[in-house]
Amino acid sequence: MHIAHSKLLSDSARIWGEKAILSIAIVSFIIHLALIYLLQWGWISLPGGTELLSNPIAAIYTPFSFILLYEVYLLIYYLPKSITTYISKQYEIITLIVIRRLFKDLSNLSLTSDWFQSNYDLQFTYDLITSIVLFFFIYLFNVQSRKRHARIPEDGIQAQSIQRFIQLKKTIATALVPLFLLLAVFSFGHWALGLIQTSDGIALSFKNINNIFFEQFFTVLIFADVILLLFSFYHTDDFHKVIRNSGFVISTILLRISFSVTGLLNTALIVAAIVFGLLILLIHNRFEKHLSEQPQSV
Repeated sequence: MHIAHSKLLSDSARIWGEKAILSIAIVSFIIHLALIYLLQWGWISLPGGTELLSNPIAAIYTPFSFILLYEVYLLIYYLPKSITTYISKQYEIITLIVIRRLFKDLSNLSLTSDWFQSNYDLQFTYDLITSIVLFFFIYLFNVQSRKRHARIPEDGIQAQSIQRFIQLKKTIATALVPLFLLLAVFSFGHWALGLIQTSDGIALSFKNINNIFFEQFFTVLIFADVILLLFSFYHTDDFHKVIRNSGFVISTILLRISFSVTGLLNTALIVAAIVFGLLILLIHNRFEKHLSEQPQSV
């Protein structure tokens, strides 16, 4: 497992993955843009209609999708290093999904006086405001995650327990990498098969395109978070740490549920998940500060 972790989640693997994803993102953007113009000029034709091939702005959606996949890899990469960074990456991914959705919304804006009568215009408004709010809350979360307070040094048994927990996180992270790749291939294949098999498959498939892969991936993250929560009891029974880890699981569940709904409820659940995680971390840090200021009992 150590060899697999060093090959899949090392610094060199991360750098190679970054270059590969950026190259694929650039090529995919050019291909998507070319398809749009070829359709507009009448040089090619596709069965059915799709909102992602009607406007050149929508071409930005495709490279953003590959960048999101790299962010998923970074989430797994940071899992063994820091739980708070791992959770922050979840929030960054859901924010990028909202921003990616903005590019799709931009291609469907009606730009009329009846702005609040159009579902596309309303969704664009929700996503625009939500992306700014999420960006601010993630900033606050990262500020809180960097706060450290002096605590009583761990004894030998506690140190060994922490090392075992870190090894567990490395094992989970290593297992998540091939699972992540399989989910990505399966999700894209299932979506592409739907386009081929049904005459109106394009319209139906693009309706829920934002849910492709990420709905299943966040389900997997919930199981991973629960396993980490249960095994965390082996090296700590501090109440504030248990509550923090439990709160992070609830936050991930709220993010997963957000994929099941649309419109204002979707954005409300995403904001609620991040605000909940931020408040949990804020109270945890206050608890840590209070304990660090208490005199050590003899």
